[in-house]
Amino acid sequence: MTASPASPAYLPDDRAARRNVFVLVAAQAVLGSQVTMVFVVGGLAGNMLSPIHCLATLPISMIVFGAMITAPWLSGFMQRHGRRPGFLLGATGGLLGSGLAALGLSLGSFVLFLAGSFLTGTYMAAQGFYRFAATDAASDAFKPKAISWVMAGGLVSALTGPQLVKFTNEMFAVPFLGTYLAAMIVTLIGMPLFFLLELPTPTRSDVKATKGPSWLELLSRPVIRVAVICGMVSYALMNLVMTSAPLAMVGCGYTTGNAADGLSMHVLAMFIPSFFTGNLIARFGAQRIVMIGLFILAGAGAFGLSGVDLTHFYGTLMLLGLGWNFGFIGATAMLTSAYAPEERGRVQGMNDSIVMGCVTVASLASGGLMNCAVGSAAEGWQLVNLAMAPFLVLAGGALIWLAMRPRMAR
Repeated sequence: MTASPASPAYLPDDRAARRNVFVLVAAQAVLGSQVTMVFVVGGLAGNMLSPIHCLATLPISMIVFGAMITAPWLSGFMQRHGRRPGFLLGATGGLLGSGLAALGLSLGSFVLFLAGSFLTGTYMAAQGFYRFAATDAASDAFKPKAISWVMAGGLVSALTGPQLVKFTNEMFAVPFLGTYLAAMIVTLIGMPLFFLLELPTPTRSDVKATKGPSWLELLSRPVIRVAVICGMVSYALMNLVMTSAPLAMVGCGYTTGNAADGLSMHVLAMFIPSFFTGNLIARFGAQRIVMIGLFILAGAGAFGLSGVDLTHFYGTLMLLGLGWNFGFIGATAMLTSAYAPEERGRVQGMNDSIVMGCVTVASLASGGLMNCAVGSAAEGWQLVNLAMAPFLVLAGGALIWLAMRPRMAR
């Protein structure tokens, strides 16, 4: 049963918020495995099906493009009808997407595989709202911790997703078919968790708020603008390098199992820090944590440029995950402090749509940089890591500008 905001469950002791966090952590752990599995094999399956190798990462791009397209609509839908229906709708999209991708693999159809990838993006968009849902019934003091703990749920998916890939990718004569069928099973197992959530029922003002300020008006607010830029850069660069890594590793002579292990280490590094990121944000402030994340991302690029041994790939992916954690969770905490409750659906939808739009471009660019811009996988990997630099300068400059505004006003 869904409780109302005025019920005793929503007193400042955060009991309802903690319950919701527990449920969302479980959803992140179970359903998040599907996304991890698809990201490990999407580029490799695309390389197998695509008539042009430059388009090998197009399936990953279609997932993120689907998330970009559906995020604003899904956010408005949840503001009108509640989080639970939105999460169930997103998971259904992921279920159908995995099924369609499996059909595309069976028939050798790149077009069907891309269509399935696009539908999978609906689930990726819904999953992105878990971190916001964790704050809906939380006090201001508990919000950073709630966001961080929900993100930590990805730790289980980091362990199970790649291992499921290793177990299922050669289960059938058609490579990767078993992985997509397993993704469907994982989704079906996780969907009932959403019925355990206790979240506020949408009010009439929530429904009216879906037609609130324009995106330009929202982005005119300095904190929102900088939070969107930092979230966009952190996520896009993480995706750029992560999507390229399996192609680079296999291209440099390593196995699909090596690539899965590298992605497992990467996702572990993405989510293990979440156990303390919220406390760090509460103590030092979101802006400082984001800046640390940007420095770590720069370190990942530098380590990637230093060689193509397995150690270099694994080290780069681990630093990439840690930098994403600080940068993206910090940017999310910045964003949640910059809007009124009735604006949450509009701001969250705008943020995730912009972020996923940039991630779409990054994932598509990774295939071009790896397979078409240069002559070898090693050279492509270097180009991918070099491409991080200008965007890190952009995000770092935006943070410095925001920090200097009070001094400039004085």
